[in-house]
Amino acid sequence: MTSIDPSLLISNKHSTTSTGNSSLGKDEFLKILMSQLQNQDPLNPMEDKEFIAQMAQFSTLEQTTNMSTMLEKFIKTQTQSDSILKYSEMIGKQVEWKATEETGNGIVKSIKQSDTGIILELDNGEEITNDSITKISKAE
Repeated sequence: MTSIDPSLLISNKHSTTSTGNSSLGKDEFLKILMSQLQNQDPLNPMEDKEFIAQMAQFSTLEQTTNMSTMLEKFIKTQTQSDSILKYSEMIGKQVEWKATEETGNGIVKSIKQSDTGIILELDNGEEITNDSITKISKAE
C-alpha cells in the first residue's frame, strides 16, 4: 500500500491571494455591466428581466452611496452647530480664564467658531478659547 505524502494535502497548503479592493464601487459595477453588454452573444442577448434587475442593483448602489454621503455631511453639521449652541448659553456670564501664564476675567459678549474651535469674545475686547475657561458665574 502506498502512503500519501502529507505535504501534498490541501489543508497543509498556505496560500494567500490578494484581489485588490474588497468592495465593489459603482464605477466597477458599471464597468462590469458595460463589458457584459458588449460581450453578449448577439443571437442570444441578455433577457430584459436580467438587465432590469442589474440596473435596479446599480440604482440601489448609487442611492445608498448618496445617502451615506449626505448622512456624513448631516452629522458633521450637527456636531459643529451643537458646539456653538452649547457655548451660546455663556453669553452674558462672568468667566475666569487661564491661558499659559496669563489669567483674566470678563463677561462673555459673543461666541464664534473658528478652525481651531470655539472662541469667546469678552466685553473687554479679549478673545479666549473655550478650553481656557476655569470658572463661570452669573454676571454682576
